[in-house]
Amino acid sequence: MNLEEEKRKVIEKLIREGYIKSKRVIDALLKVPREEFLPEHLKKYAYVDTPLEIGYGQTISAIHMVGMMSELLDLKPGMKVLEVGTGCGYHAAVTAEIVGKDGLVVSIERIPELAERAERTLRKLGYDNVIVIVGDGTLGYEPLAPYDRIYVTAAGPKIPEPLIKQLKDGGKLLMPVGRYLQKLILAEKRGDQVIIKDCGPVAFVPLIGKEGFQ
Repeated sequence: MNLEEEKRKVIEKLIREGYIKSKRVIDALLKVPREEFLPEHLKKYAYVDTPLEIGYGQTISAIHMVGMMSELLDLKPGMKVLEVGTGCGYHAAVTAEIVGKDGLVVSIERIPELAERAERTLRKLGYDNVIVIVGDGTLGYEPLAPYDRIYVTAAGPKIPEPLIKQLKDGGKLLMPVGRYLQKLILAEKRGDQVIIKDCGPVAFVPLIGKEGFQ
């Protein structure tokens, strides 16, 4: 079976299982070549729906998790999105497909080698609507704030205050919270209020930074 065939099968399975519903998310997952973001020896496992090691103690998220997070965020064309934790760049590419050429993905990675590799892959694939920045993602990225959507690909002790501040009114933030027992939390900013929704248990690497785990 070739990779394109495997990709189609895994996405059909995710649709059946209810992880993904919207045409925008389905089209983005079909379009992005996950294998391009993986080390050579792991490319053959690109469409196995599981996290995979990408070096430096980090992982690429499972396909269903990227799809589910995209659905929960209700991403739309033209949005400006902040991603905390670039990793290999796969999740950023999926988001970039959904927000389109008029949208922007600002992605922060604390490990310079990963940021560099991700940026190279994203450029090679033509994602010029993604900016990769090396820094502490728990502090967000003030120069391009506010953001329509923010998502975090590592679990922190709480939602970092700078991220709430950099979210537009009416914006949504999605992140895993907790050290051992983690929950995926969706926060919606409405004026001075933040409405919190628990989206169920998850397992992510720890969020390292000033407003994360030390």
